[in-house]
Amino acid sequence: MSTLREVDVAVIGAGTAGMGAYRAALAHTPSVLSIQDGPYGTTCARVGCMPSKLLIAAAEAAHGIAHASRFGVSAGPPRVDGAAVMARVRSERDRFVGFVTDAVDRWPEGHRLLGRARFVDRHTLDVGGHTRVHARRIVIATGSRPAFPTAWRDALGERLIVNDDVFDWATLPASVAVVGTGVIGLELAQALHRLGVRVRLYGRSRVGPLTDPVLQALARDVFAGELPLALDAHHLAPRHEGDAVVVRCTDASGYVDEERFEWLLAATGRRPNVDGLGLENAGLPLDAGGVPVYDRRTGQIGDSPVFIAGDAAEDRPLLHEAADDGRIAGDNAGRWPDVRVRPRRAPLAVVFSSPQVMLAGASHAELTAAGTAFATGTVSFVDQGRSRVMGVNQGALHVYGERDTGRFLGAEMIGPAAEHIGHLLAWSAQRGDTVQQMLDSPFYHPVIEEGLRTALRELQRELRMGPPPVERCLDCGPGA
Repeated sequence: MSTLREVDVAVIGAGTAGMGAYRAALAHTPSVLSIQDGPYGTTCARVGCMPSKLLIAAAEAAHGIAHASRFGVSAGPPRVDGAAVMARVRSERDRFVGFVTDAVDRWPEGHRLLGRARFVDRHTLDVGGHTRVHARRIVIATGSRPAFPTAWRDALGERLIVNDDVFDWATLPASVAVVGTGVIGLELAQALHRLGVRVRLYGRSRVGPLTDPVLQALARDVFAGELPLALDAHHLAPRHEGDAVVVRCTDASGYVDEERFEWLLAATGRRPNVDGLGLENAGLPLDAGGVPVYDRRTGQIGDSPVFIAGDAAEDRPLLHEAADDGRIAGDNAGRWPDVRVRPRRAPLAVVFSSPQVMLAGASHAELTAAGTAFATGTVSFVDQGRSRVMGVNQGALHVYGERDTGRFLGAEMIGPAAEHIGHLLAWSAQRGDTVQQMLDSPFYHPVIEEGLRTALRELQRELRMGPPPVERCLDCGPGA
């Protein structure tokens, strides 16, 4: 017989968004219940941001040794101890997860409930068949999971893995086929390649999230210079043979290729965890994919007392966005029916490949789709001073400004220090800076950020709001 619980706010999911929603709702009522299906620990800490960066850090160390000779430093070929690499990844991963579980353990026991939640009606949840929860308001923060063709699981069995599985390896494998050229596939394929794993990266056309056609073409060339790529891979047909995976694909010219690997890593996207929630019983508005239709400024689904946050909303699957989602949804669930609109931060996304990729503010595709009249300023990092000194002189930056107003709108980049430059540009976009205000800011010498100044000066010229940039100007320093 089910136990009956009555609460003001029930939060389904205890990841980044769910934890934020729980804390925000507590500011309005002590009657909050967090419902979690499975172990605690956010996607970021357990299988996402942190373990992947641990693997990338090891790969960067190996790559630095392998290429030290260009600086006149002889280090010899790197020797990668796969077991030691993965031991550090797992140990540090577990430490980060521990921070999350320690935080949850400090919550009152009466605020935690384990089990899979399913809507019985708009205000009632069945949790694991053992508890019936009646909640005046509900926040859905159930996250997402890797998505791949179901036929691959039948064809490959245990030889099919997702990024979650990588971080439990005891050692590095000899070979991996990575399918999917998005953020996850690109980061993991390059890291494994630099650690000595035979890798091939399969995709349809694009590499990473860049939407600017010029930068997307550059990204394809840059990554193809290091990674074995199979872009424009059609009719991908993996099969299991003995202890291997055979990947068969056809390229745009019709050429059929086959290659054998130990594993196939599917990095073909993620799916919101909403399909098992019984949303049909709650009478909520859903899109064609079954995801609730909501207002991202409030987290509210339609005009209901149900809210959604984080990756479950299938909007911007990034930790800082999920944290904001959780705070907004939890705050509004707590204060219901006094729902408040909260402005969102400027978009910012970073890929920790080498060179890094970033998008800040509005993307090229978003500006084009909106019909915005904008100009583009560009800089190449091939001859940029500090980048060349450091031996990381690859890539380019494009910055976008609004015609007539001179307001900075956004940027896309593949190149060095993109994670840092992206922050500067996202802050400028959020403040509504003009290009001139950005150029009036200090730029030290010699730094990679001087390349940003060059791009901004080119943008100012394209906007016809400033003088032509002076070539090799004295205040820029040599090779700025």
